[in-house]
Amino acid sequence: MTSQSDSEKPKRLSKNESIKEESDFLRGTIAEGLADDSTGSISSTDAQLTKFHGTYLQDNRDERKALLKERKEKAFSFMIRVRVPGGVCTPAQWLGIDELSDKFADGTLKLTTRQAFQLHGVLKRNLKQTMKEINDTLLDTLAACGDVNRNVMSPSNPFESSLHGEALSLAQDIHDHLTPQTTAYAEIWLDEEKISVGERVVEPIYGKTYLPRKFKIAVALPPRNDVDVFSNCLGYVGIAEEGRIVGYNVLVGGGLGMTHGKTTTFPRLADVIGFCLPEQAVQVAEEVVKIQRDYGDRSDRRQARLKYTIENRGVDWFKDELHARLGWNLEEAREFSFESTTDRYGWTEDADGKCAFGLFVQGGRLRDINGQNEKKAIQSIAREIPCEFRLTANQNLVIARVSPEDKSKVNDILRSNGVPLPEGLSGLRLNSISCTALPTCSLAMAESERYLPTLMDELDEILIALGLSEDSIAIRSTGCPNGCGRPFLGEIGLVGKAPGKYNLYLGAGLDGMRLNKLYKQAITHDEIVGELKPVLEDFAGNRNDQERFGDFCIRQGYVKATGQGSDFHD
Repeated sequence: MTSQSDSEKPKRLSKNESIKEESDFLRGTIAEGLADDSTGSISSTDAQLTKFHGTYLQDNRDERKALLKERKEKAFSFMIRVRVPGGVCTPAQWLGIDELSDKFADGTLKLTTRQAFQLHGVLKRNLKQTMKEINDTLLDTLAACGDVNRNVMSPSNPFESSLHGEALSLAQDIHDHLTPQTTAYAEIWLDEEKISVGERVVEPIYGKTYLPRKFKIAVALPPRNDVDVFSNCLGYVGIAEEGRIVGYNVLVGGGLGMTHGKTTTFPRLADVIGFCLPEQAVQVAEEVVKIQRDYGDRSDRRQARLKYTIENRGVDWFKDELHARLGWNLEEAREFSFESTTDRYGWTEDADGKCAFGLFVQGGRLRDINGQNEKKAIQSIAREIPCEFRLTANQNLVIARVSPEDKSKVNDILRSNGVPLPEGLSGLRLNSISCTALPTCSLAMAESERYLPTLMDELDEILIALGLSEDSIAIRSTGCPNGCGRPFLGEIGLVGKAPGKYNLYLGAGLDGMRLNKLYKQAITHDEIVGELKPVLEDFAGNRNDQERFGDFCIRQGYVKATGQGSDFHD
């Protein structure tokens, strides 16, 4: 662990820092760019600023070559990410966002690994109206992307624990407290008047240049770690006594993104640094964010996450700095344990008789295609049945607060629309995550969402033959190493290396408390299947009682247990 001196010569700041500095609190020239109908794009500077507003400029990479040959502009469009604190939304909100996906986007609705909605394929001429109508649902996109705190996550299934409401309340409080204060969002998208210079709202937490990089927070409730709390910059683990949350263990320094070939970048799990009372949790969040604001690396965006600040300066330094800013010390962390990161599927019931149905959504993508009318089914449920929707961190959906008498109606709607029900799917598929990747993500090196179902079809055949189809095995795929689909916490992890080639990782803990390790590098689909088949055969024949696949891979020596931080590459 290296120590970093505060007296070091300042490094040259990254380009993004000057963009933020000169943006007038995220205004830039976004409004002028939207008015320019000569192109479907916006300037590169504004493309960085619109991320803070919740939208990314993208283009359809499937169409690039043909358009270039015809000397035409790229097929530009925008992805919009909608914040849903704790993943909870009403039927009216669901219907509003779903309608926009048909009206202005590509007709599909993407559920993300941070319990948010994504709309893909929105054209520039429709961007402002789409943003306005999102806000009309009482959801918004501000800070869904950019160098700020992102959507705050909390446990998805309210009926696994009576404490869910307390955890959700904390997620909402942190979300509200850390939302940027700039009025630029309302001015640009909602046509509110620009306030005068003398009345300019400052950013009391973020400052003029916001954070060095994105910041992620999650709240978890043992024994289920469905939010992958150790992968977050800041995590809270609820500690319960006598039916109430008495406080939270505080975790700092998680993050999964890395860069191929650069050993100075790596996934890292958060450190448990102490315990706070419920009423102290928001203050802790603010001060942790401020430490990263002041000490995070603003010269190299590949080193700009909180995990590197802690890795370089040390956990003890961070705790001392946090305690000094709080004016009080965290207590010693309380004991806790997790069983899995999986979602609950099918029906569950709580103490007051309300029910919830956990629905698997492959790749988080809801659509109506080939007789599987998932969007139509959820529309019908939202219109006809009193309920509540909860987006999960595993890209799935919980239909919650359903009365017992309406359970059969939900079942009938799903079946009549050809929606695959969880009981007919393998444990591998039910525990799969895939990022969007191609054709719209500019960072993708390989397919992910469009590839993983094909791989699972072949692996399912192997699992059925081995009697393993009902075993929960977490498989996660991403088109690049940035970690959006949390591949380094998959018992089987696939990370795009080049078109049609992936790095294969094995051995993460199903509880979300151990990273996986590189097993094979830059291999094709056939090679992936060929490498996994003998490992699965070994697992079927030689596993210990109740042993998880990731644990088996470590015990049998396929990979070594992964070290923390920079030890990941050893």
